[in-house]
Amino acid sequence: MASSFSLSPDSKALSHSSGEVHVIVGPMFAGKTTALLRRIKSELNAARNVVMLKSSKDTRYATDSVVTHDGIKFPCWALPNLLSFREKYGHDAYQKLDVIGIDEAQFFEDLYEFCCKAADEDGKTVIVAGLDGDYLRRSFGSVLHIIPLADSVTKLTARCELCGKRAFFTLRKTEHQETELIGGADVYMPVCRLHYMNSQVAERIVLQSQAVKTDSLLEPTADV
Repeated sequence: MASSFSLSPDSKALSHSSGEVHVIVGPMFAGKTTALLRRIKSELNAARNVVMLKSSKDTRYATDSVVTHDGIKFPCWALPNLLSFREKYGHDAYQKLDVIGIDEAQFFEDLYEFCCKAADEDGKTVIVAGLDGDYLRRSFGSVLHIIPLADSVTKLTARCELCGKRAFFTLRKTEHQETELIGGADVYMPVCRLHYMNSQVAERIVLQSQAVKTDSLLEPTADV
């Protein structure tokens, strides 16, 4: 005779309230924010209550919106940390939330604690997008720390700016050595393994390109 299995009242409450964590990682210009916004808009279309968060450190395109590199915007809360969000948003409003999106997650030191609480205790679906590594290919922030919490992990790639092959890494174009240096295409470019390892060649190509642009700006224009 097959044995039967039933959930205890406490187990039923736990299963009903359990959330999810989904992680999107990759190098610069891999489309992480685009993938995040696609997921958020899909949740909106399913009539779920959503909110988007990002680090207040990221002011490249807008202070009150998550913005993709090609200009697509979505309103957000810009925060110095995640654990303050519930209080700022309001308890009642937070209770009604179904989905929380987090962009540029590498800048949040309390990412692990927030995801644990939001998914495990509050039953929220948390969708996280961020860099998995810095320009030296070292772990960046707490993004990799939440992999053990994740229901799914998506690793995106870009196109190598030097050869067009799949790019897994981010190369910094400047000599600045601090880990957190916020910038766009003026500071970073995606590269394949070959061009990352041969970064001296890559840097020379970048410098030559910048020199050509500078020379063209300095050329006198003909009078009209």
